[in-house]
Amino acid sequence: MMSRVLSCATLGIDAYIVHIETDLDRSLPAFSVVGLPDNAVKESRDRVTAAIRNTGRTFPNRRVTVNMAPADIRKEGSGFDLPIAIGILAAAGDISPGTLSTYAILGELSLDGEVRPVRGVLPMAVEARHAGLKGIILPEGNATEAAIAGGLQVYGVRNLLQALEFLEGYRDIAPAQVDVDQVFRQSQDYQLDFRDVRGQAHAKRALEVAASGGHNIILIGPPGSGKTMLTRRIPTILPDLTLDESLEATKIHSVSGLLPTNTALVAVRPFRSPHHTISDAGLIGGGPYPRPGEVSLAHHGVLFLDELPEFKKNVLEVLRQPIEDGFVTIARAATSLTYPAQFMLACALNPCPCGYFGDPKNECTCSPPLIQRYMTPHLRSSAGSHRHSHRSPLR
Repeated sequence: MMSRVLSCATLGIDAYIVHIETDLDRSLPAFSVVGLPDNAVKESRDRVTAAIRNTGRTFPNRRVTVNMAPADIRKEGSGFDLPIAIGILAAAGDISPGTLSTYAILGELSLDGEVRPVRGVLPMAVEARHAGLKGIILPEGNATEAAIAGGLQVYGVRNLLQALEFLEGYRDIAPAQVDVDQVFRQSQDYQLDFRDVRGQAHAKRALEVAASGGHNIILIGPPGSGKTMLTRRIPTILPDLTLDESLEATKIHSVSGLLPTNTALVAVRPFRSPHHTISDAGLIGGGPYPRPGEVSLAHHGVLFLDELPEFKKNVLEVLRQPIEDGFVTIARAATSLTYPAQFMLACALNPCPCGYFGDPKNECTCSPPLIQRYMTPHLRSSAGSHRHSHRSPLR
């Protein structure tokens, strides 16, 4: 017997429909998953088997073959556990095939059948709506995020048994309801505020000019002069995010698995401050399975590079393209992905290696050639890649 279950997967910050086909064959018992699954998907065999048995259902004593189409795109993550389990039980005759054709199903299973949250739910819900599906069945912890998409019935489930009883018609689950405007307003809360800063009038003026014009900025000053304190408050003087900008930023954070628990929307300007040991792939995105980098996580917000001279030159050079174009294209042999990357770049550095050149209270111990070697390469590189930039000295 055979069954078909619809699920979703992400590609970049968007999603696509995955058709999960399950076949039960009267041959020696086995369990195989095909369709370019990664290791997490392959390991779902053990999770699904244990979850079905611990839920009180009988796992078919047959050869189980699961195909994930389209088969030419690599499937990754643990979100296919729930649809695979439901597909196996549907192929065994426990669930009506007609019921499965109207829902997208996703979720990770624990060994006892609990359904755990997954990442990338918002773009998946948007794709399910575009595909004309009636609803989406997913972990209860992701229900609020999925409901943000609108135009779709969102059913959150706590465990496999609850999902099965809902599909079999034995249980009613109320669809998740979300007032997007209210959630958006409630989430617009900054922990810091620019008005808290006392003094530094010239630096605050420079930040206001840079923020109002969308310019990049470099702050130069000795340790303790307030460079980091001021920069962390830049998002609070930027214009509020629009709902469309918030949804775009939420997609990126959701796909990256960085959306905080019980948070449905990124409603404040992102602020990203990577450590100076970051690689170029970590900054702009990449990896064996490309993920958004810091420049994309800072989309519609601020990217802060503290201690700029400590960053490797090749890491700074890769910033040229996203700053100029507003997006990053990551090409791999199998695919090419584009991530948005429109951000305000803020950098901070000391005026010399010891940090006290020009400081009236502390004596600088650096020689003039050392100061020149320290400053010149980085400011030239910054001037080349940060076309519209302000430099604010702090004292």
